[in-house]
Amino acid sequence: MVTVRRPRNRKAQLADAAAELFSKRGYHQVSVNDIAAAAGVTGPAVYRHFRGKQDILAHVLLSGMDVFGLVTEEALAEPGTPNEQLDALLRAVAALAVDRREVTALWRWEGRHLDRADQTKIRHRGGDLMARWGVTLRDARPDLSPADAELLCWAALSVFGSVSVHHVSPPRRRFEALLATLGRAVLDWPVPAGAEPPAPAPLASWQRVTAPSSRREELLAAATRLFRDHGYHAVSMEDIGAAAGIAGPSIYRYFPGKAAILVAAGYRMGDRLARTAEAAIGDAADPADALARLAASYVDTVLRSDNLMATFAGELGNLPDRDRKELVRVQRDYVAQWVRLVRTVAPGLSEPDARVTVHAALTIVNDLARTPRVLARPRIAAELTSLAETVLSARSGSEATIRHRK
Repeated sequence: MVTVRRPRNRKAQLADAAAELFSKRGYHQVSVNDIAAAAGVTGPAVYRHFRGKQDILAHVLLSGMDVFGLVTEEALAEPGTPNEQLDALLRAVAALAVDRREVTALWRWEGRHLDRADQTKIRHRGGDLMARWGVTLRDARPDLSPADAELLCWAALSVFGSVSVHHVSPPRRRFEALLATLGRAVLDWPVPAGAEPPAPAPLASWQRVTAPSSRREELLAAATRLFRDHGYHAVSMEDIGAAAGIAGPSIYRYFPGKAAILVAAGYRMGDRLARTAEAAIGDAADPADALARLAASYVDTVLRSDNLMATFAGELGNLPDRDRKELVRVQRDYVAQWVRLVRTVAPGLSEPDARVTVHAALTIVNDLARTPRVLARPRIAAELTSLAETVLSARSGSEATIRHRK
């Protein structure tokens, strides 16, 4: 009788196969049988190692956090000044981001599908890592407050997380060096000093505009909030109705189905981005001014449209095929405007490097706009705009390339 031994790394093989599938298709579009087939085993064999699909996702993400933690500790344990340790950390995390792009994507978008206990574990591990980064950054920059250091560490992490939102792949060593450079530019960003801006005076009763919101708009707002927090597949029409204060079946007077709500949200955000970009570029005096205005308009749009933006960025894969292709085109056209301006301002920058740079700037805004502790900062709009400008100019060779409009 011949004994067939299972590979000792079967669990890791299954996790790797799942990470790639989740990244390409989205969590809800992948079954346990899909994961088994990708790993070359039968469906029941998966359950020898995992309780189910959610357990696989938790393992992938928590293992990725463990690797991230190990890379951080090893880099910060190297001898040298705090600045030298930060450089080592940035190089190491850049290499990890390029090597494990699929895990980065899952961490940013799919963690909401975990149960509360695993979400808490990831949040705590991420917080501990950022605290470790913050200590080293403050050793290098004693002028920073703990809150400012936290802001910069999260922004730098977004630079590395940006590799999950595009498929641009410059030569590996150049890719890693570019990410490390952009991360360093963020950590070196001079936090603007100054008093908190005064709170606006309350409007008089005659100044308040009380245009009634339509029921359709209320449903769209409720749905995008739920899609952002729980994911499209986890939200039912009944959930949307309850959030908007109406019975689920009544929604069908305004939308023929849940997919139609998602389509409406996607086109609403796409139109908003196109409109604000056109206005920003049209009012500019030159390409550098256009890029600065574009950054400011993007920050303003995202802060005013956080739920729409999260739906637009994270749920495109759930759209009907025709609408998905059209909105992907809208996204690409929008990014292309940024890339064109960056390369006009910095002619020596290659198109792939410019795309990586633009996505890093956009991701900082997208991520920090979803971080409640950061959003509580009184100057957050100006700070996000300045951080985006800093990243966009980091490869130009001149800190003054983009006009910073305070």
